[in-house]
Amino acid sequence: MSYYIHNVPGRLRIKSPILKNNKIAVNDVFCTLNSLSGIDNVDINPTTGSLLINYDLKSIKHTDIVGILEDRGYFDSSKAETNDDYLKKTASKVGAIIGKSLFSTFAGMALERTPFSFLAILI
Repeated sequence: MSYYIHNVPGRLRIKSPILKNNKIAVNDVFCTLNSLSGIDNVDINPTTGSLLINYDLKSIKHTDIVGILEDRGYFDSSKAETNDDYLKKTASKVGAIIGKSLFSTFAGMALERTPFSFLAILI
């Protein structure tokens, strides 16, 4: 599992491998974030290491929250995958799968009823 971050103003989602199945770290993060002015709600899933933080834009910035988590050793921005990164990677995988499937289908149709049809079956 790697680090992940996605921010929509007022809502920050972070995943950290350090929080996964780590009750002490989860408790520390929960207490730390809830003590900050401007934090409305903190939900942590210790099974996945995921945090969902709702915050007041007028009181605190998402960069401040991330900075606190980094200072405490629970997050590393330099290793974090963003939502855009995730979508690009997923789209690339899906594109490759669709491309292979289309090639296989059209190759099969092109070689149908030819001496090469046996070869198409092997492909």
